[in-house]
Amino acid sequence: MRMALMAAVTLGFALTANAETPALKKGERIVFLGDSITQGGVAPKGYVTVIKNTLAEKHKDLGIEIIGAGISGNKVPDLQKRLEKDVLAKKPTLVIIYIGINDVWHGERNAANGTSKEKFESGLKEIIGKIKDAGARVVVCTPSVIGEKKAGANSLDSKLDEYSEISRKVAMDTKSDLCDLRKAFLDHLAKNNESNKESSILTSDRVHLNEAGNKFVAETILATIDK
Repeated sequence: MRMALMAAVTLGFALTANAETPALKKGERIVFLGDSITQGGVAPKGYVTVIKNTLAEKHKDLGIEIIGAGISGNKVPDLQKRLEKDVLAKKPTLVIIYIGINDVWHGERNAANGTSKEKFESGLKEIIGKIKDAGARVVVCTPSVIGEKKAGANSLDSKLDEYSEISRKVAMDTKSDLCDLRKAFLDHLAKNNESNKESSILTSDRVHLNEAGNKFVAETILATIDK
């Protein structure tokens, strides 16, 4: 089952990456930048840790360093404020940006608490520009899900689709790699959530990843960065 999933993920998402992205190299320093999903990703079974362990086993000779930089509640404007200290100061060679859930979710009841589409796009572009100016490569992940019901049945699906499309556009405009987690989640849930549950397939609470979700995200990102 795991091999079948890995094969499907690899086939579906290797195509989203920039064909010119170089293979992982010796001394790679990979920073994972995001919100509470990424903060939780450094737990023993979190997606950042799964990636770390997989790369350490597969590329023992490369000495790849993995750095988690996730903070609960973060939105794009928060990443902009801490980019220098938490990312650029670490001298990364590759930065994985997984953001957007709070930009949408926090604006559900009060738009002022979320991030407008304009600020989301301009902020992402600014972050990527500074990372690339520092000599690092970038992978942009689309925001995944807020609820695991069938596509269109969750209250924020349409807005998540809009913000995911912005992430795709920014990745293209900045010539960054894209890891389309939104599409990956929706495709997986369409096949594996026949009873239309709100959570428990890939998330514990509609947003944060359970063990299966952490493995799924890790495998999807690995298919993008380690071809």
